[in-house]
Amino acid sequence: MTQISSTQSIVDQERWGQKFEQHSEHYKSALPYPHAQFDDFLEVWAAEKAMASFPGVKDSGWIHYIHINEKKHGLNKLDLIPTFLQEVIKTLNSDEFVAAISKLTGIEGLKADPSLEGGGLHQSKRDGFLNIHADFTVHPHKRNWRRRVNLLVYLNEDWKPEYKGDLELWSRDMKECVEKISPIFNRCVIFNTDEDSYHGLPEPIKCPEDMTRKSIALYYFTEEKAPPRKKATNYRSRPGDGLKSILIYLDKQLVNIYNSVKGLLGINDDFISKVLNMFNRKK
Repeated sequence: MTQISSTQSIVDQERWGQKFEQHSEHYKSALPYPHAQFDDFLEVWAAEKAMASFPGVKDSGWIHYIHINEKKHGLNKLDLIPTFLQEVIKTLNSDEFVAAISKLTGIEGLKADPSLEGGGLHQSKRDGFLNIHADFTVHPHKRNWRRRVNLLVYLNEDWKPEYKGDLELWSRDMKECVEKISPIFNRCVIFNTDEDSYHGLPEPIKCPEDMTRKSIALYYFTEEKAPPRKKATNYRSRPGDGLKSILIYLDKQLVNIYNSVKGLLGINDDFISKVLNMFNRKK
């Protein structure tokens, strides 16, 4: 495993701990729901090495989420993630960093998810997308773990506006997009994941064929005696989606059924990924 010198830090924990504490009130009052973005997040050398280490979509372990509501790829098996990216993830899941996230959000008792359920590495090729949604509310395999915060680190050098792929934050009533955030290199976005924290990248990505939209995605939870009702990812149509809204709704119902079965049987996403990818290749 790659050894990191004691003089090298992947992320400046002291700096970001102070900055998060300073930005806490701004974070909590942000619209459409608590969120913030921070540029130049990882140390420069670490961001460059993380981007260079990012595995291709055809490498082992990727889960292919390809259906009506999304077209993206995820890798959450820690042992299949390149060594240096493992180090980045472990740093951002460390007790010290998670404590800093608690100061930023005002949410006490945050816990990292070592299983990286739904998170880890995300990657989308040209024409990839993710419809607007609110995230699943409770960890699929830990009934008392309530999902509270998302952290995304983008690793896209020279990303241009015409490539699209902006993260869209929508109002809680789904009437309008309140903010768009470009996935530029070494930008970190943090936001609360409530039942109506609607977000996504619904416009198909238009990057060159030899590029992908890359991110590290980590989720933080609180352990509660009485967490909210367990809900799967809640995809929503936008005003003006027209007949597409019907397909979004029907696909969401299938996702709900799958999520219930997944929780009952304790299975992961490998099987459904292979099925979806098989159908995709036949198109």
